[in-house]
Amino acid sequence: MSLIQRIKSSQTLLMNRQNDIFLGDLVDMRELYEEALNHLTETVHMLAKEAYHSISNSMDVLGNDNLEAARMIIAHDQEINAIEHDVNDQVISLITKQQPIATDLRVIMASIKIASELERIADNASSIAKIRTRVKFEDEYILARLKTMGKLSMLMLVDLENAYRSKDVSLTKEIIERDSDINDLYKEIVNTTYLIDNDPFVAGQAQLAGRHLERIGDHITNIAENVYYFITGEQFDQYEK
Repeated sequence: MSLIQRIKSSQTLLMNRQNDIFLGDLVDMRELYEEALNHLTETVHMLAKEAYHSISNSMDVLGNDNLEAARMIIAHDQEINAIEHDVNDQVISLITKQQPIATDLRVIMASIKIASELERIADNASSIAKIRTRVKFEDEYILARLKTMGKLSMLMLVDLENAYRSKDVSLTKEIIERDSDINDLYKEIVNTTYLIDNDPFVAGQAQLAGRHLERIGDHITNIAENVYYFITGEQFDQYEK
């Protein structure tokens, strides 16, 4: 069973619970609401894990000979898109049918924004896999910097999930600041004179891969700012920048 099929199966169970209510069974409406809200949160966490694996897999294929693995990353992006669409559907259902209170509405709105950023992260990882279908990076200088950018972004995602679950404001702020490390590595790839002596096509593709990784870092930063809003109820850019 695919990821999206598992999500749809869970949604079907929730709809059956709703039908039980309409048929007069003694079911707690608040309990049903909490189940739907928890299902939304877990779907977003599932999407985050998929985005993480997309980054990891795209880093693995950069310098190896497994083109099929690169094609699988590209194909899997469609399933990730479907999960993001499902998050949107769940949000619409919760808002229109459940009339969430202010605190829960903050969770719901943060979820739809976070899901959008995660989908874009996966898109960038897929684009890196597409680069691998055009060129194989064999230079260790280039590979080391690209893979370090990938590892930094993956660590940011892991820490961000922990910050979300534990409502850790300090960790959320730290994650936002760490995006500058990825930006610095991207500048090294773009500005270094080392690339001038190499094949111009390979150099251009390396810079493009670096750009996608830099964008991944930006999207993770956007997620962190939405997590900050979820925790505090305040916009990060209004109070912190």
